[in-house]
Order: sequence, then structure tokens, then C-alpha cells
Amino acid sequence: MPIQTEPKMMSGDELFKLPADGYRYELLGGSLNMMSPAGGRHGRVAMRIALLLGNHVDRENLGVVFAAETGFRIASEPDTVIAADVSYVAHSRMKGIEEETHFLPLAPDLVVEVISPSDTFTKVESKSFLWLDSGCRLVLLADPKTAMVHAYRARSNIQLYEGDATLDASDVVPGWQVQVAQFFLR
Repeated sequence: MPIQTEPKMMSGDELFKLPADGYRYELLGGSLNMMSPAGGRHGRVAMRIALLLGNHVDRENLGVVFAAETGFRIASEPDTVIAADVSYVAHSRMKGIEEETHFLPLAPDLVVEVISPSDTFTKVESKSFLWLDSGCRLVLLADPKTAMVHAYRARSNIQLYEGDATLDASDVVPGWQVQVAQFFLR
């Protein structure tokens, strides 16, 4: 009879110490999940959004914008450490963080997830709910295939934007209003 063993639970500290092997990892409830590198269109859209957001945040001195490799520890024992394609944290919330070299111990104020061709919408939406449940105030799902953005402020407050529609995120990033079409320019 085969012996069944429980999968080894990993901590955020163990995840942080993993050697660089060309992959990105996330930790969901102590379980390690490997993520493949993103494709070109995904990277272009994520960078475009990061530039638009980052320029506004810097100009207005609002907080910090983080790149895709930044891990956020949103739960402990078992640990959950996840990363977004782009994220923003207000200065007022960053003041309490003394050590930025490790995973940040909070949920960002704003998260942007760009849907990859290998992702299912359900999978990315589930991650959006995880972000919201951990305290994130706004999650944007950007879909390069349809050039649409789904804005999640709560599980029951989801808005859809496309084309020249203006996404107003001022409730989370003061003054940030952007035409959704700007996210998908070539």
C-alpha cells in the first residue's frame, strides 16, 4: 500500500531564500506555486500601466509603485505571499514598514493584474478576490486580448471599462484618472 504524505508547507522566509532559477513563485496558504515568465504583450501592457500610474504617483508624491517581482505577505501561518504585475502603496502606509528588503507585510492599496494568454479569467479573478479579502482597495484586471479593464472595489462592486472610457481611481490614488485605451497602446 502506498504511503501518503502531506505536501511540505513552506513559509514566506523559506520562499524568500529560494535561489533564482528564472521562474517566479507565489505562496498560497503555505503551498508553493510556480509561475512562468510573461509574454511580450503582457509585459508591454504591464509596463505601460506602471508608467502611467508611476508618473502620476511621483508627480503628486503620493506613495510607491512596485514592479511585478515584489512580494506581499498578505497572510501568515500558513503564509500567503503573492505579487501583482503593478501595485501601489500610499506613503502613509509605507511609513510603518522598516524593512523593505523582505516581502512587504501588507496588501497594496491598488493592484493591477494583466491577464496572460495562459491564464483563465476565473483564475485571475480568484486572485483578485484574494487581494480584496486581504485589504486591497482596488484591483484592476487588464485584458490585452479584449482591451478591457475590470475594476474590483469589492466582490460585489465590479465595473467594466473599455476604449475611451475614463477609469477614475481617485478614491485610491488621489487624482488618477486615465483613459483605458492608454493602457493598451502599442
